[in-house]
Amino acid sequence: MNKNKKLITTLFLILFSVSLMAGGISVNRIDPPNWWTGMHNPNVQLLVFGKNISQTRPEIHYPGVVLQEVIHVENPDYLFLNLVISKDAAPGTMHILFKKGKRTAIDYPYELRKRDTDPKLHQGFDNSDVIYLLMPDRFANGDTTNDNMPGMLEKANRNDPNGRHGGDIKGIADHLDYLKDLGITAIWSTPLMENNMPAYSYHGYAMTDYYKIDPRFGTNEDYRNLVKKAHQKGIKIIQDMVFNHCGTNYFWKDNLPSKDWYNNWPRFTRSNYHGGVVTDPHASQYDYKHMVGGWFDVTMADLNQDNPLVANYLIQNSIWWIEYAGLDGIRQDTYPYPYKDFMSEWMQRVLEEYPGFNVVGEVWLSYPAAVAYWLENNRNSDGYHSYLTNVFDFPLMYAINSAFNEPNGWTSGAAQLYEVISQDFVYENPFKLVVFGDNHDSNRLFYTLGKDLKKWKMAMAFIFSTRGIPEIYYGTEILMDGNKGKSDGNVRVDFPGGWPGDTVNAFTRQGRTKEQNEAFDFLRRLIHWRAGSKAAQFGTLTHYIVENGVYVYFRTYENETVMVILNNNDKEVNLDLDRFSENLKGYTTAKSVTTRNYYDSLKTIQVPARSPLILELGK
Repeated sequence: MNKNKKLITTLFLILFSVSLMAGGISVNRIDPPNWWTGMHNPNVQLLVFGKNISQTRPEIHYPGVVLQEVIHVENPDYLFLNLVISKDAAPGTMHILFKKGKRTAIDYPYELRKRDTDPKLHQGFDNSDVIYLLMPDRFANGDTTNDNMPGMLEKANRNDPNGRHGGDIKGIADHLDYLKDLGITAIWSTPLMENNMPAYSYHGYAMTDYYKIDPRFGTNEDYRNLVKKAHQKGIKIIQDMVFNHCGTNYFWKDNLPSKDWYNNWPRFTRSNYHGGVVTDPHASQYDYKHMVGGWFDVTMADLNQDNPLVANYLIQNSIWWIEYAGLDGIRQDTYPYPYKDFMSEWMQRVLEEYPGFNVVGEVWLSYPAAVAYWLENNRNSDGYHSYLTNVFDFPLMYAINSAFNEPNGWTSGAAQLYEVISQDFVYENPFKLVVFGDNHDSNRLFYTLGKDLKKWKMAMAFIFSTRGIPEIYYGTEILMDGNKGKSDGNVRVDFPGGWPGDTVNAFTRQGRTKEQNEAFDFLRRLIHWRAGSKAAQFGTLTHYIVENGVYVYFRTYENETVMVILNNNDKEVNLDLDRFSENLKGYTTAKSVTTRNYYDSLKTIQVPARSPLILELGK
């Protein structure tokens, strides 16, 4: 937009804002703030918020757009407008006229944009990807001028582990080359939406505006530009969304559209946090109600998605962000906590518009069968279809965190990995699982593994060679450690070098210790190898019962076979390979991915203590 257009727009908005209060009636906002022509679903519902707006009669006179229904609610400051946008409607600015008798009290311009049909957008993610989870407030501070912004309640304080530290969108954009070099193909950032709460707002999960990037992170346009820049470098963007709850400082906080907008209780009532209750065929209604209707926290109001207006508001918001920013995927927070039929409807609506899109749900449950319920399948006894394309493999995360620390036994030590993988029969497609060792809500994996680099290498080798889509938490590549202890901030510390004046810059080789560089090089080599291996990405998995602390499995894709050996012992193992002849048939040599050694015989192989060995088999 040039300067003249900006000036005209500014003058228009000033004149427009003055006219809004005519007759004690106003329009403070309309959500979604714009929509598109050419959507598969022609329907869109507008939430109109303003003083006594229900006293008006809305009209729209725009070719191809029909105001089908006006919904009044108990609060006179809200109207909901159901529009139908035909396939013949042209992009442009339509005017929503709010009539008071014969007079137009408010003339509200509303933009219809042309949908971007670039096939490179909304590409989804799959087993060829590597996901990098970062917390924007703790990753890098690219713009110090937005650390404290007018109207934002919490100010930056790097000395407070639970306060805002100043990381932002520019900090992410500035380090895309670092991530590309590491081999990352998709970034999942914890929420970037406005969280205007008095304290503990940096994490992003108490949103106070679903349509606005928090100004301490940047602007909506900054976010869209980040997506474009990432795409240019071959990196996808996955947005973190939260449907279960919003921040108690949301604009409607003291003026809800209806009494049932939130799940309200006579007194504050928390969720029981038992996600398994939702799928439990024997669960009591008491437990179920407290699970899905209880509040996540005192600052996080529980949204009632059984209210169709709430449901539509959330669904349209997700579609708006996908279209506006060109997103490639969504990570949905606390997936079992909202009403499950609503979540199913949401997924259908998203896939209707973006058939190749992916959503990974946070289903933090301990057992594969409980997780499998939420991944789309035809096996649920109650007939429930989630339509959810991906879930996190939390059962495997627990196994990864304990497998390399425990003595090897029938079901302990490395056998835990086998036991979890052996239950893949509960999934229609276990390759849809996202595999990881830690995240922003858990102890860091390197800490859990006793800061043992050998154990860490085994864990990384497993994550990047087993079935599923691998994900790492920011700083894993430089051995960042930390435990939750009394504060989540201990596992969410700043990435060294992300702030001006940092004495150490771990984004560079010179700024890392010898051990950190060893870890970084190992992981980088692993990720880049995986990027070129169809077997590691999509190959069928055959594994063998863990014997004497050694876990062996194969990945096979067409004529490519990879053999993985995890020696979870404190001593070197001379492994006899006769037992694995069914997978070794036709192969006579091997090349190590991790050590680059060459093996001209597949009779026996020596595997060092506490070490992984990934072999590309040759004939």
